[in-house]
Amino acid sequence: MLIIIIAIFAVVIISLLIIILKNFVSPKRIEAVPRLIKQGKTQNAIKIAKQILAKDPKNYLAHYYLGKAYIKENRTELAVIEYKNVNDNALFGEGINELSFRSEYSQLLLKYNQQNEALKNFLLLTKLDPQNAENFYQVGRIYEDQNRYDLALGFMQKCALLDKKHAKAHAEIGLMLYRTKQFNEAKKEIDMAIKLSPETYSSYYYLGKILKDAKDLQGAIKAFEKAQRDPDVKQKAIIEHGSCFMIAGRIDNALVDFQRAIELDKEGTQSETLYARYFLAACYEKSRKIDKAIEQWEVIYKKNKGFRDVSAKLSEYKDLQANDYLKDYLTCSNEEFPIICRNATIKGLNLQVLSCDQKKWGCQITGVNKSDESWMAVRKQVIFIRFYREPEPVEEAQIHESLDTMKSMNSVKAFLFSSSGFNTAAKRYAENRPIELVEKQKLEALLSKAGE
Repeated sequence: MLIIIIAIFAVVIISLLIIILKNFVSPKRIEAVPRLIKQGKTQNAIKIAKQILAKDPKNYLAHYYLGKAYIKENRTELAVIEYKNVNDNALFGEGINELSFRSEYSQLLLKYNQQNEALKNFLLLTKLDPQNAENFYQVGRIYEDQNRYDLALGFMQKCALLDKKHAKAHAEIGLMLYRTKQFNEAKKEIDMAIKLSPETYSSYYYLGKILKDAKDLQGAIKAFEKAQRDPDVKQKAIIEHGSCFMIAGRIDNALVDFQRAIELDKEGTQSETLYARYFLAACYEKSRKIDKAIEQWEVIYKKNKGFRDVSAKLSEYKDLQANDYLKDYLTCSNEEFPIICRNATIKGLNLQVLSCDQKKWGCQITGVNKSDESWMAVRKQVIFIRFYREPEPVEEAQIHESLDTMKSMNSVKAFLFSSSGFNTAAKRYAENRPIELVEKQKLEALLSKAGE
């Protein structure tokens, strides 16, 4: 009996010693970790934190300090794992300051594009630290990225109220007001942002967006050039800079910008890179470099199958490999194109060509039926033909203009050929009028017939 009592007593004593040692030794070891991090001895800090966690996986203070050490070493992919563990399990106040933790954690979440989780943390920060304007700014940015502009504007305005000199908030407010067509107020906010901080180059990005939409392309180009000095918006500013050149028809300049934007993203992970590739493909398409355009669409499709109309573009041009005549039609030089159209008119439509004129959008031809022996006579039955090879569908306005030109030439019939088709309004307008709209499939057949 005495032996049992002694054994129980020994177990109790040993348990107490373990608890005492755990509470005495571990705290001393854990307290050393932040000191080592501050001294820059992150490897030692990581080693001690891992040793503590090996014995006590639920020591969330050790998880927190391990995450801080990883941040110091720029190993943020590991830091975010440790911080998530703390966020999900820790009781704040037990050595972990919630305000500091959430400030650090939310920035990590933004870095890895975990917007919803970042938003939760920033919203908590607006309550924990309601006088900190930056927290309201970050909430506004996330809501804006999610296209929830009404909420975004409210948080941005709160940010500007707390910090009247917050240039980025004024710039964001300006852009959102512009989207809702409050032009005067928008311009005031952008001007305020630039006045407050001329060196905050991201403000020029928003100014550029406003000027571009207002058709002031020269002003927009200058603004986007300044915006490129800000690394956070540099890629977007280069893409917008290129889009201005694209609108102005300066395709060579646009190509340079879009290629630069793609090269900035070495790992190819940024969503903006897909837009750069998309616009680069559009430039190649306009320049008749269809093979290069297809290369870009295929890269985009691998990354995001639902990106804009890329799937439709690939489908539209899939016949190029099988049909050399269509490929020549789409990719030949401007000098060669009228020759192809003339040949298609003579051999495919069996018409005698009266005139053949190169146009910005393609080629315009007039002709008469070869079987009409009177075609050299004064009263000819003139047929009016247009060949379009623009990447966009032909619009209603072009049908109006074609009919007006027909009348001036006393033409009795018109054929409009388009490799990109016709929009709905154009088709509707052409109904019951002496004008036939011919889309790609029939165009392919005509080109094949002419090439035989």
